[in-house]
Amino acid sequence: MSRTTFRNGTVLTAAGPVTADVEVAAGTIVAIGKAGSGGDEVREIDCGGLWVGPGFVDIHTHLREPGHEYKEDTESASRVAAAGGYTSVVAMPNTDPVIDSGHLVRYTIERGREVGLVEVASAGCVTAGRAGEKLAHLDDLWAAGVRLFTDDGDVVADAGLLRRAMDYLAQLGGVLAQHAIDPGLARGGHMHEGPVASGLGMYAIPSAAETVVVARDIELVRLTGCNYHVQHISAAPTVELVAAAKREGLPVTAEVTPHHLAFTDGDVQATDPAFKMMPPLRSAADRAALVAGLQSGVIDAVATDHAPHADHEKDVPFEHAPNGVIGLEWAAAVVNDRVGLDPVRFFEAMSVKPAAIARIANQGHWLATGAPANITAFDPKGVTDVRQSRSKSRNAPYFGRRYAGAVKYTMYAGAMTHEESGVLV
Repeated sequence: MSRTTFRNGTVLTAAGPVTADVEVAAGTIVAIGKAGSGGDEVREIDCGGLWVGPGFVDIHTHLREPGHEYKEDTESASRVAAAGGYTSVVAMPNTDPVIDSGHLVRYTIERGREVGLVEVASAGCVTAGRAGEKLAHLDDLWAAGVRLFTDDGDVVADAGLLRRAMDYLAQLGGVLAQHAIDPGLARGGHMHEGPVASGLGMYAIPSAAETVVVARDIELVRLTGCNYHVQHISAAPTVELVAAAKREGLPVTAEVTPHHLAFTDGDVQATDPAFKMMPPLRSAADRAALVAGLQSGVIDAVATDHAPHADHEKDVPFEHAPNGVIGLEWAAAVVNDRVGLDPVRFFEAMSVKPAAIARIANQGHWLATGAPANITAFDPKGVTDVRQSRSKSRNAPYFGRRYAGAVKYTMYAGAMTHEESGVLV
């Protein structure tokens, strides 16, 4: 039987980080400690200086399949995810057709299995057709394996409809994930409302577009007891709302994207469409609050909101460009560079908490004997030099930049899915 041994890394276990070897065979971690000498069928990997922990989990990925495969598809997105240290992703349902029925969930999951580089889970729509008018068949979606429900790309604006969804999901134990952007306050806006937008003479979106939705939804959490997750949090006041809800003991979680941790509305000054996203990049004070929230654990998880667009769609004036950036490949390096988490909090935010939020059973476990061999080895002192991408699309603000930290190895189900020198070539 062939085996792989990760030697002498800082291994993330339930008891904390330990310097140890991790031995893998037949898709399972068979030993953590001091492994014996290798043989002909043992591959040994020197992990001195590396953090060796559970494979990263992204709970906010746009695979673009079905319907927009020219931007990305399951195969290309899986390659990108593996390069970024991910062993699981949750596919967002704003595809064409939208994922509002069980057979489309099963298709999405099966396509992930066919590619075999990461575990693909599927979110499901809250409302039929993402139209916000009536509930999707939540029971059908649940039976097909959906545990996280969202109309991502649009907010569920109707409070009564949202309350009914929360009531039902509270009974099932599912998670309502909200794209918290009030459509009226955001209408016509392209960037954060502030001095930069005023200087550019650009229609803008206030932070209140996010906070009014989250504040309303937290009231509904009190009413229903539903698990509630704030997607791509962007504003300092929202961090405070989430913190207060957690202090109250409400089942509220939140995610932050690498781009909101790395950039601010000041980066939009040149009106490069690579910096156009929803929610928009906000002020330096907002960015600082996001960093502090992730460090403290008020913000539970990093989620990429990997949103590919073709060149011809983004190569237009800023106001006409679609929202969204890619980032699966570089998320870990960006977080390491801009936030500076210790190894425990790093793997909590990148793996353990996301897997728990999305209820992904075989992912996000601290490394232990007998656990599935979903492993990422990360070099916190490495360098990621962003030059190219394995994605079909290139809409990212990271190109031409260097970040401290590099994914060295990704193993999914005992198979090595990625080995990286730290420089994209």
